[in-house]
Amino acid sequence: MLELKHISYQVSSEEGELGILNDISLTVPDHKLVVFTGPNGGGKTTLAKIIMGLVKPTAGQILWNGQDVTDLSITERARLGISYGFQQPPRFKGLTVRKLLTIASGNEKLSKDQCCQYLTKVGLCANDQLEREVAVSLAGGEVKRIEIATIRARNGELMIFDEPEAGIDLWSFARLTETFEQIHRQGKATMVIISHQERIISLADEVVVVAGGAIRQRGSAEEILPLILSDTLGSCPVMTKEGAAK
Repeated sequence: MLELKHISYQVSSEEGELGILNDISLTVPDHKLVVFTGPNGGGKTTLAKIIMGLVKPTAGQILWNGQDVTDLSITERARLGISYGFQQPPRFKGLTVRKLLTIASGNEKLSKDQCCQYLTKVGLCANDQLEREVAVSLAGGEVKRIEIATIRARNGELMIFDEPEAGIDLWSFARLTETFEQIHRQGKATMVIISHQERIISLADEVVVVAGGAIRQRGSAEEILPLILSDTLGSCPVMTKEGAAK
């Protein structure tokens, strides 16, 4: 179980201290799929990075399976089963897809058949991909799916994905959503996904709306989606203090 307790994050600006996140508390039960959504600049990605350890909160506590991980490094959190999929996945010139999967799995003897299983589950053909470099020759959708394959190879218990739909084509997006559905059905991992896409939001067990550095609303997709879709111009009650108080 993931627990965030009174998380705040501030940065210095010319006007003084700027609050990016303000006293956020949230519990994500095991094996649930939770989507963070809300307007750009609301604090969603910062919150996800804080969970992974890419950003250190200025206040608050992060617990993973009852252990305080607030001061642990990214590597230490990864060893505890926490993984992160970037909005723009890194590319590695000279590193093949097969080598990347081998490193991610921690198994130096990872077989071709095992690599094939990881790639097939994200809609890629091992024969086409294994010996390719994870470099500029790969399309955005391919890189995203390879990153998800490496996260699965790590066998992580907590998977965090930052706007996985960014920069990919519709076909790749369809395969991504199928992959998220499949991971969720298996019931072995907890998933936190940052997304603005209705199709991904509809997969969630719970939707958390983050705006202005705070949680404005939370509930099922059936409860939250109509509120978001009813007004896309910024006056939706989900995004306001009035909505947060309900």
